[in-house]
Amino acid sequence: MLGQLDESEIDALLRSETVGRLGCHARGRTYVVPIAYVYADGAIVAHSADGLKLQMMRENPHVCFEVDRIGDLGHWQSVIAWGRFEELGGPAADRATAQLLARLLPLTVTPRASQTPKALTQQHRARAEGLHAVTFRIRITERTGRFES
Repeated sequence: MLGQLDESEIDALLRSETVGRLGCHARGRTYVVPIAYVYADGAIVAHSADGLKLQMMRENPHVCFEVDRIGDLGHWQSVIAWGRFEELGGPAADRATAQLLARLLPLTVTPRASQTPKALTQQHRARAEGLHAVTFRIRITERTGRFES
């Protein structure tokens, strides 16, 4: 059966996952890239080293975000959200980074991990390579969800 997710199911899917796909478009080019994220206060919160996606989002802040959970081809849920990119600074960036670390760092500690959780953070890698790291938010303005079961 195919169907639509209701608002609470959309929220639940966005909260439960940690990797989604960010779509941005600028200068006649579309770019879709997976990002680690946390869903907080109705927004997607993420971070990145300076690069193509940040350049594109700065030029055109209207973006799309997609996340799904797939059990198999007949059992899945998917959410697509549209929103506006906002680069964060100061206390807002600190709060967002704390939310990200609280959600993502426990997932980096496994028996097979050969690096410390600090070494796995985008900010640490960016600093080590001399790149500027940015924490950002996607304020969701529209969203839809579908499922098959």
